[in-house]
Amino acid sequence: MSDYAVIDPATGETHATYPTATADEVERALATADEAARGWGRTSAPAERADLLRRAAQLHRERRDELAKIIVREMGKQIDGALGEVDFAADITEYYADHIEEITADAPVPIDGDGTAVIRKAPLGVLLGVMPWNFPYYQVARFAAPNLAVGNTILLKHAPQCPESAAAIEAIYRDAGFPEGAYTNVYLTNGQAADVIADPRVQGASVTGSERAGAAVAEVAGRNLKKVALELGGSDPFIVLSADDIDAVAQAAVDARLDNTGQSCNGAKRFIVVDGLYDAFLEAFTAKMAAASVGDPWSSDTVLGPLSSVAAAERLEKQIRDAAAQGATIVTGGTRDGAFFTPTVLTGVTPEMDVYREELFGPAGVVYRVADEDEAVRVANDTPFGLGSYVYTTDPEQAKRVADRIEAGMVYVNLVLADEPGLPFGGIKRSGTGRELGLLAADEFVNKKLIRIG
Repeated sequence: MSDYAVIDPATGETHATYPTATADEVERALATADEAARGWGRTSAPAERADLLRRAAQLHRERRDELAKIIVREMGKQIDGALGEVDFAADITEYYADHIEEITADAPVPIDGDGTAVIRKAPLGVLLGVMPWNFPYYQVARFAAPNLAVGNTILLKHAPQCPESAAAIEAIYRDAGFPEGAYTNVYLTNGQAADVIADPRVQGASVTGSERAGAAVAEVAGRNLKKVALELGGSDPFIVLSADDIDAVAQAAVDARLDNTGQSCNGAKRFIVVDGLYDAFLEAFTAKMAAASVGDPWSSDTVLGPLSSVAAAERLEKQIRDAAAQGATIVTGGTRDGAFFTPTVLTGVTPEMDVYREELFGPAGVVYRVADEDEAVRVANDTPFGLGSYVYTTDPEQAKRVADRIEAGMVYVNLVLADEPGLPFGGIKRSGTGRELGLLAADEFVNKKLIRIG
């Protein structure tokens, strides 16, 4: 029986199953990717690769409706969110086509002696991508597009619940005209993925997922001296220090928490509010969370569809129950119906509780009362994670000061949901290593070769 299956979390219906790869299929994928890396990956012109990426972006847009429907079935994404994700994946792919000359250009290095020195970027070769279910197209685009731009070739292990979207992405790159082996979807088991990383033809691995998945891949990569990039969990702080319109700030907080039904690694999860604004913020935030509609993911009127699976909803339910048992207050929500979960607000969470250091991967957030800026920063940084963060203040100098003090890979001031293809994405601490998106993503898996000419 296959681990790869399309199971609609809204209904529990199994739409399709897919067999995992045989040993022969894995070997064929490796050999073809290696051949492509040795040929096309090192001899194609940047302009040629840019043309192929533009065609891949165009195919995302042409197949927009079909692609969106797939992920509504696979992981319960609300339909408008699914359409928006396809659009963003297309924008990301096109970004690397538009910037390919900048990405691949030689970088001169000043020298003391005669002659010249440059850094020339060369592809490493075959890379394995291990991708998650929460953004089936966006996550793949931000790994695949920059690496195809620089000439690497891709083996892609998608999440077991995303086999149909995985096949659809492979079809896009094939139909766009990429050579055989440039991008290959493989339905790998975890054991097979470990073997692929260890294979000498593979030069690196990128993982987006849980801490456990990242640690497992990093362990295998480390033993085999392979480069690895990790984008893992997050428990992003949303700090409120001052506001002209607390209702608008509360709405931004809800938007940042409920995006993708709360299943976003860089979603705001801990809301840290100074004492003078705490009561007003909590009242507005709770009312807006409670009012968010939960229901049919195919409806544009729905804010929250189901979580990705019943198991995911059960995990969140246990975290909320444990928090309450340890003394936290459930202000609203906290109930589950199959894979559906009501928007939930917790208060009274202390460092002794498990939930204080856990990631809540669903429509649940914790609100903290703090005395001032210093305590807000301390609470924000008191987490094993360090992915993103949000700061709301009317004081520009305070915004700069707090942004400098926050221990995270990203800080957004007075705005949410502001990701762009050109902005680097990544974290520190247990949130991972490396960067995706932006120009930095194209530097993760390249040989920055020094060429010194006398």
